[in-house]
Amino acid sequence: MITVVGMGTGAAITEGPTGPTGLTGLTGGAGTTGVPGAGGPLDVLAGAELVVGGRRHLEAVRVPVGVRQVVLGALAPALDVVAGYVRDGRRVVVLASGDPGFFGIVRALAERFGAQALEVRPGVSSVATAFARLGLPWDDAVVVSAHGRELRTAVQVCRARPKVAVLTGPGAGPAELGAALPGDRTLVVASALGDPVRERVERVTAAEAAVRDWGTAVSVVVCLDETRALGAVRTVAGPQASPARWALDEGEFGHRDSMITKFEVRALALARLGPRLGELVWDVGAGSGSVAVECARFGAAVVAVEKTADGVERIAANASAHGVEVQVVHGEAPGALAQLPDPDAVFVGGGGRELPAVVAACAARARRAVVVALAALDRVPAARAALTDAGFSCDGVLLQSSRLAPLPGDVTRLAATNPVFLLWGERPRATVEGVAQ
Repeated sequence: MITVVGMGTGAAITEGPTGPTGLTGLTGGAGTTGVPGAGGPLDVLAGAELVVGGRRHLEAVRVPVGVRQVVLGALAPALDVVAGYVRDGRRVVVLASGDPGFFGIVRALAERFGAQALEVRPGVSSVATAFARLGLPWDDAVVVSAHGRELRTAVQVCRARPKVAVLTGPGAGPAELGAALPGDRTLVVASALGDPVRERVERVTAAEAAVRDWGTAVSVVVCLDETRALGAVRTVAGPQASPARWALDEGEFGHRDSMITKFEVRALALARLGPRLGELVWDVGAGSGSVAVECARFGAAVVAVEKTADGVERIAANASAHGVEVQVVHGEAPGALAQLPDPDAVFVGGGGRELPAVVAACAARARRAVVVALAALDRVPAARAALTDAGFSCDGVLLQSSRLAPLPGDVTRLAATNPVFLLWGERPRATVEGVAQ
């Protein structure tokens, strides 16, 4: 049997025979919190023959004399040692931070030894503790780990959602997160949670976070859009569900003289873009921003690039009306793209002589897909060549639709919409999967 103990950052302090402690016989000094067991403090180390944990966890407890200790560094060698003890029927205790089933070691242990071999005694996670310190509910928060993972996913989630908890790691801490985020986000940096002396919870702007040296004690970073920090009452916890409808009617967006991507075209474009939480989508030549808004409704972080001033205002208004976050850049592609972070997918609307150069610039930066909508037949070959030259597989379709339209006398006719070419390029799957997520 493997007993996994979460040394909770926010666990209640009880009075044990050796002073303040969260778990009698487990903690090594005043103020170190452990996990209250059912019915009172428990000595989980009694009878253990192997104790595994991070160095700070092992230093915080009194391991009985003669019991072997393994400091967690590389996970595989430690699990090999555990396997030997389990095979011989000897008792193992694994010490972890907070709730070990929440982005913790329980996953690796269950995969190796089976869930039935584990007895898990969770503590309070750093995420729960951080939100408790802030006095905020977190059933509507998104939690993303940047520990041992590429930071960009956490950045895109923070751009798209108003309340995000980021589990940090080396090279992916508050400074790096702040440097990558827009200025309207507030970062709450929680360090050494549960430590009565070193605990700090600091609220800073993204710019302030970017220029600080935060050290190694950061437990979690909460990224907030302060205007929406409380949020609405939720029935389902976690990320906002996918929208019930998409390819919304043109009438649900403000637009100028019907200059908007029609819903039939938008439906297929969304299917080929595949917008989702944790990714960044560009909408280039955004016009009304209908594609940008729909991508944001699916959870993606979105940048809309538009050259006209009234278009910029219209996109912002449409995003606000649909309750989503869209960063609007006033400028003309391809020049306006240079300072933007690399996208996962790009939608290119509009046309003009610069279209091949715009598509080429987008294809050079996109990690996964580029979708191009064109009304002019003459520009299809150049756009297709730009995609294939960048190493994308390319396909497309001419969309022609006729909508039901009323006629006098309570009868109906078919009204044809303007035909549109939709091209899409996709990077080979092996190339996409080779990029760290």
